[in-house]
Amino acid sequence: MQPFDWKRILIHDFPWLYLGEVALRTVIMFTVLLLALTVSGKREVKQLSVYELVLLIGLGSAAGDPMFYDDVPISAAIVVFVVMMGCYKLITRLSDKNKKLREAIEGKPVYVIQDGCILSQNFDQEDLGQDELFSELRQIGVEHLGQVRIAILEPSGQLSVFQYSDAEIKPGLPVMPHLLLLQTEVPVVAGKYACTNCGNIQAFEGTGKQPGCTRCGKHNWVKALGVRPDELNRKV
Repeated sequence: MQPFDWKRILIHDFPWLYLGEVALRTVIMFTVLLLALTVSGKREVKQLSVYELVLLIGLGSAAGDPMFYDDVPISAAIVVFVVMMGCYKLITRLSDKNKKLREAIEGKPVYVIQDGCILSQNFDQEDLGQDELFSELRQIGVEHLGQVRIAILEPSGQLSVFQYSDAEIKPGLPVMPHLLLLQTEVPVVAGKYACTNCGNIQAFEGTGKQPGCTRCGKHNWVKALGVRPDELNRKV
């Protein structure tokens, strides 16, 4: 191998027309990456838009290979950079002008909690597990769902949480791991209990019966937090 062989550095043994094939391959891979990340879900691209992540992956690969492999011509990498940036500019401009395209690729805000209860139908459609939801709530100081008025899963994967004022807080499903371990199918002590699936609050008299949630039909319960002493034996 001859050092500083500029023909090898720039194009190696490929014909110059090969750069057109590189451009085509880049467009195809940009589309594949965009589709793959769209399907994979918004949690994987948290804090970055789908477009930005596709750009980073594409440019990272294009920049890395010519640095290590002598048979990868620099001119091909330059074409990849130009085409990737062009695709990025084009798709972001189109999505800015077309709401349906933007929602199809980036997704749209989804309500996952409302009035202290998990919106099961919306929640089940997202790739956000209950453990992860509760972890994010704990990080902002939420102890139970009765503190949460609305929680929205944003297209970026971020969770936006709007809490009740102190005077408006009501009984709710605890999000503390050690309390969730105390769930039971048959509440034997009278009081207010939260459905561990949706957070719905029901009051029971401790009769030993196996009650189903009036909201989602599930049968797992845990003692609700935020219950005032005068509410302990009040049946809902």
